[in-house]
Formats: sequence, structure tokens, C-alpha cells
Amino acid sequence: MSAGSTARAFDLTDPATFAGDEQHSFWSEVRRTSPVYWHEGADGRPGFWVVASHADVQGCYNSPKTLGSARGTVLGVLLRGDDSAGGRMLAVTDRPRHRQLRNLMLRAFSPRMLSDVAERVRSRTAALVAEVAGPGTFDFATEVADHLPIQTICDLLAIPWEDRGQLLEWNKRTLSSATAEPDELDALSARNEIVLYFMDLAARRRVRPDSDVVSMLATAEVEGARLPLENIALNCYSLILGGDESSRMAAISAVHALALHPGQWQDLREGRVPLDTAVEELLRWATPALHFARTAAVDTVIGGQRIRARDIVTLWNVSANNDEDVFDSPRTLNLSRTPNQHIAFGRGPHFCLGAFLGRVSLHALLAALATTVEEVELAGPPVPVYSTFLQGYRSLPVHLA
Repeated sequence: MSAGSTARAFDLTDPATFAGDEQHSFWSEVRRTSPVYWHEGADGRPGFWVVASHADVQGCYNSPKTLGSARGTVLGVLLRGDDSAGGRMLAVTDRPRHRQLRNLMLRAFSPRMLSDVAERVRSRTAALVAEVAGPGTFDFATEVADHLPIQTICDLLAIPWEDRGQLLEWNKRTLSSATAEPDELDALSARNEIVLYFMDLAARRRVRPDSDVVSMLATAEVEGARLPLENIALNCYSLILGGDESSRMAAISAVHALALHPGQWQDLREGRVPLDTAVEELLRWATPALHFARTAAVDTVIGGQRIRARDIVTLWNVSANNDEDVFDSPRTLNLSRTPNQHIAFGRGPHFCLGAFLGRVSLHALLAALATTVEEVELAGPPVPVYSTFLQGYRSLPVHLA
């Protein structure tokens, strides 16, 4: 069953669809008229189910036995075939293997591992904001956001300083593009470069381990055997992708939102809004990951629609986080919003491992801004990324005074 003409007019496989604000009126109409609908395929690629309401998206995340992840969790990948990392990378693994890998990866996100990293996030963010604040304009995306999340995840992985810039450039090409017509071969090449880099690094850390995450993965055993180097590399790639891309998009979106809502910014700066509460609202507002995908393991029913085994099911976080049944006036930024049941980090067994670091990073940015600058102003139009998976900006000219 397809949705009405409004839904059919929106091609969710086209990166240009998400480059503006038009999508929000589209999602509002979808939630009202057809919160679960079939999106027709094109150009020889399969169709897929679209799940738009908060309740249905959350329910799907909490149904891992019915909706699997091993074929892939990004729509663009699934439409080209199964994800080659299926069953080896945590994000695209189902139980019981998923539980084994997640328990291993959780060791990398223990309080002991994260405490020093979190403190470095705060000090690095404060120093960088102090450096760029003052007269004149600059690009927040390239001069601030590009240097914060990538350094955080690289600290966790103990990536040599001289390699970090190249990793950032590769990572920026994997799931988004500077143009409305992304080069799929370029994205694949960038992903392969990252995997090859981590295979080499894991091999060296296996021989000479340290206290970092790559060393932990390289020397750990699952069911009595060490992980293959490619599996280690794929999981490091996943950490880099989630830790850098999502946090970078969230930071840029947060500054953009504060510039457009000066009253909210002043409430935050003057302490009338708790930083923790503001972080949650800005995560909801940004929703860096537009969607995640699943594949039906069995015939099932979602939102009254019959789903067949092997059908692709897409869960649209961007719609769920603007559902009027859950959020009052969702397209109004409200830094005091509470409760805030956003799904920016997903739900269920695949809940984002890096959620704590994501929150710490945004909290550090808001704290640095609130104590360093008085005004957050746009100095030019933002330039969006083009992606069917990520949303945000690759350029954001601002003035911080």
C-alpha cells in the first residue's frame, strides 16, 4: 500500500530530498495519513517500507527477533545488496553474535576508558572555542566541528596524530557528499581505505598492545578465538563513523539552531536552562542519523501493514523525533523541553554505544559557548551535506562575539 500523492512525490533515495526543511511538512503529513507505507523501488532497486511514527519506530527498534540488522542498517547500502560487513561489524550483526560483540565493545566504553577521554573533550573544546571567538567571521563546521569529534574518537583508539587528518577526510566521504549527486565509488573507496588502515593498525597493536580500544579488540577472544583483523577494522570503522560524523553534525546543527533562536541562546547562556536539558533538545533537533534500516526476518505486522519476510523496513528517526503525539510543537526549539523521549541514538539492543560520548561532546560545546561568547550569529547561509542517511551542514559561517 502506498501513501498519498504527497508521500509519493518525496523520493527517500534521493540525497537532495533532505537538504532543506521541506521534509518536515512531508513527515507530518505521512504521520497523519500513512505512518507505515510502501516506498516503490526505482532503477531496478527494491522498494521498502517507511515507518514514521515515534511509537512504531521505537517498537521496531525493540523487535530484534522480528527485524534483523545483519543484511545492513543503511538504506543506501541495502538497496545495492547485503552489507559485506554483515555478521562481523556490531551494527550489522544479530543475536547471539551481536550480544557477544557488544559485550566486548562495551569494555571500550567503560568509565575507566572514558573518564580521561571526556576530560580531554572538555578542555579541547573550551580552548578551541576561546581561540575562534571574537571579531570577524569563520566557518564553524571546518574550523571547530571538524576538529572536535574526530579527535575524541581518535583519542579512544589512540590514532597517531599524523594520521587523523586523513581519517577525517575519508570519513566525510563515506556517507555524505558535497553535491546532490554523490559518487558511490568514491564513498566505497573511502570506506575501503579506512578498513585497510585499521587492519594494519590492529596487526601492529596485536604484536605490541597498549591500553587503547584497538589493542583491546586485537587481543580479545570471542568464543575462544581472536577476531580476524578485518573484523577488528570494520568495528573500528563503525566507531569512527558514529563517533565523528554524528557528533560533528550535531555540533554544527546546535550552533545553527542557537543562532536562529537568540532568545533560547540567552536563556542557556544566562543559566535559565540546564545544560543537560539543552543537550537532549538539540540532539532531537539535529537528529544526525535520518534513519536506520532493518530486514524482516519473518512475516509480521507494523502499524496495521502486513510486512513480508525479507522486506526492507526503514525506521525514520527524523520523523519520530518530530511526532506531535510525543513532542508538543516539535518544530519549535525548546531547550527546556522535558521529558524528551527522542530517538537520536536509536533504541533497543542496537542503542548507540557512543551515546555517552556524544552527550559529553555537545555538553562541552554548550558550556564553552555559554562561558566564552555573548552572541551567536550567522554570517552567511549554511551549506548542507547531501545524504540519505545523515543530515546537517558541511559549512556554517558564523560570528561568535
